[in-house]
Amino acid sequence: MVALMREKELRLALVCYGGISLAVYMHGITQEIWKMLRASRSWHDADPEPPGGDTEPLYHELLEAIGEHVRLRVLVDIVAGASAGGINGIFLAQAISTGQSLAPLADLWLEKADADELLDPAAVPKSRWSKFYARPLLWMARGQTDPLDEIVEKGAREELRTKVSRFIRSRWFEPPFSGEHFSELLMGAFEAMGETKAAEPLLPPGQPLDLFVTVTDYHGYPERLRLHSPEEVMEVEHRKLITFRDSSERGAERRLADIPSLTFAARATASFPGAFPPFQPSEIDRVLAKDGKPWPERAAFLSRVFPHRASAGLDPANAVLLDGSILNNAPFAPAIAALRQRPAHREIDRRFVYIDPKPGIRSIGTRIDASKPPGFFSTILRSLSDIPREQPIRDDLDHLAGLSSRVRRLSHVIEGIRATVDEAIEESIGRRQLRTKVMPARLQQWRAQANADAVLRAGFTYPAYAHLKLSQIVEEMARLFADLGGHERDAAERVRNEIWRYVRQSGMDRVTKTTRPKDADADLFVQFLRRYDLGFRVRRLRFIVRRVNEWGDAGSPQDVQKVEALKIALYDLLAPYLDRRRLAFYGPWVRDPAALAHEDTVPVIEAYGEALGLTDFDALGDARLAAIITDCPSAELRAQLLKAYLGFPFYDIATFPLLQGEGLDEFDEIKVDRISPDDARSIREGGALATLKGIKFNSFGAFFSRAYRENDYLWGRLHGVDRVIDIVVSALPEGKRLDAGFVSGIKKRAFHAILDAEEARLSAIPDLIAELRKEIG
Repeated sequence: MVALMREKELRLALVCYGGISLAVYMHGITQEIWKMLRASRSWHDADPEPPGGDTEPLYHELLEAIGEHVRLRVLVDIVAGASAGGINGIFLAQAISTGQSLAPLADLWLEKADADELLDPAAVPKSRWSKFYARPLLWMARGQTDPLDEIVEKGAREELRTKVSRFIRSRWFEPPFSGEHFSELLMGAFEAMGETKAAEPLLPPGQPLDLFVTVTDYHGYPERLRLHSPEEVMEVEHRKLITFRDSSERGAERRLADIPSLTFAARATASFPGAFPPFQPSEIDRVLAKDGKPWPERAAFLSRVFPHRASAGLDPANAVLLDGSILNNAPFAPAIAALRQRPAHREIDRRFVYIDPKPGIRSIGTRIDASKPPGFFSTILRSLSDIPREQPIRDDLDHLAGLSSRVRRLSHVIEGIRATVDEAIEESIGRRQLRTKVMPARLQQWRAQANADAVLRAGFTYPAYAHLKLSQIVEEMARLFADLGGHERDAAERVRNEIWRYVRQSGMDRVTKTTRPKDADADLFVQFLRRYDLGFRVRRLRFIVRRVNEWGDAGSPQDVQKVEALKIALYDLLAPYLDRRRLAFYGPWVRDPAALAHEDTVPVIEAYGEALGLTDFDALGDARLAAIITDCPSAELRAQLLKAYLGFPFYDIATFPLLQGEGLDEFDEIKVDRISPDDARSIREGGALATLKGIKFNSFGAFFSRAYRENDYLWGRLHGVDRVIDIVVSALPEGKRLDAGFVSGIKKRAFHAILDAEEARLSAIPDLIAELRKEIG
């Protein structure tokens, strides 16, 4: 029999910045994340050997060492990206969802991300004398001599000089790169991924995968804003988010989207102004038409991306989209929003990991002299491009810090009132009763008594708590019905108002202090909670699991095994409640009335209550929970679980207002990690300037040199493995450590494994590889 070990999920929400040609570097990083995910799945499934080569066996070994303290699974379940980061994020998400190989993307970046390959045939200079005077224009504009002498690999100078010259002498006042050809390359890479031998998906069943890609809508679309006076105004919004979700429905094959839709998003988010023409959906139509390929999901996808055009009868094929990094280069906000109601079947360590390929280095290389006021052109250039693109992420980090701060406050409050709550439960139920065999009927009776006692002791704070719960239930209903019914913002607001009107007219919002169990059956508000308060049930079971974790942390290794078995049973009890939060749980009997909820909300509210079936499920849950508690390995743990379960109304009254409606399932502190050249210092100090070549020519450098691309791709993998190991090791339980020599040793072996694996392919940078072998030692 395999011994049970404490289990934890390290869940990464990945945010990928834009970076133009530094896309090649970022791919090296995402490839290491992908390899860690593959090794983690393999180790978790107890495969004798990891599925791939080079760094994957070493990640396997790292997880084995961490497994002495905690059985860790590493997941990426949220991906958000802009521009070059958007492309890498889309491909990584597809690899996670399908289990396909990410290798074809490396081929795309190394072989095809070249100025000559991307140059539009109509833009190629007709002869070597075409615009010959423009050859030194770039250097002159920057007040420099030819910067090619700075390149490390001397053999790349002529290639770079030729390609930069051809790029500068291409057609003027029109983008030199071909958008249509880039779409063909992206689609070809997705198709090549599809032809790889697919392994198992890199997420467990039931765990959704959310992908967010930013674009800029050139023409914009109208958005209504409600004011006091006037009642509403219209604004034009240019920020747009393309979203994909692999919801992992039970029994169904995982699927993110079809290839044309993914290609659409990848091409649109990286439509860098001046380099590529603006993207229009008709471009994908032309690419597909060349080879007679279908796009069955075209209509549904375009209507979802352009709802305002669809409702106005405008052809979405004529919409114009620009690079996503123009207005949203660091898309934290959608990733944060995706945290709501994530399923959790074991202990969670949630991280936001953002990839910034060039921290502190501007995308548009306008020089700044702080001692002088800005000039006419520099002011215009920075206001139009540089400043919007490079805004700091302080607001997003402050929001995450606020979530974590509330979690810490919740923990402090819970610990502070614990003795008082335990005393109240012992007084209400009886200390001896808490250590006896638990029967379902008795548990139900105790639960009713504890609820009534909590209301009585809460005093004047109870009505505020009750109204807050009512508000959250109604708001969750409104969101769910709007999603199920396919309502846009205006109709969704009417749905919300209709629900509130029904609740008030029916008297369900009249909160009374029902302090006797026998009075609860006649209380309309209590009946409403019994039928619709799904969140309370979820919070209560998660609270019990946290209490079990505390008991296991303080126990012996034998206790840990017993605790893990107990947690498995509790998570199985929690799973049906979590299923009721999934859109796919609700069939046409709820979806059909939801479509008309903006006109009449009563039918969908009733259908929703029937689908939830919470009152019947509570009785079944009581029976299962009674059996779980009775089978506890010790009388002390049995009493602790009963106190947690019965005392939860006391804790919820005290702590629920602190959640401020966030609806978080992952009731843990959220940490933020960065992966950048400045953070990966195990091999070489100096950050991007000391390692990357793509930062040259305003971050277009890697498009002009195979040697530059190979350099950045290799450093991406090296920096990626360096930081991935750091992040995974930091997930160890508090007080547990791996030997420092082991961690540095596994990094060193991983660096050499990457050099060994890539040396044959990276033929343009033999000198760099030799240097790195010496530096690594």
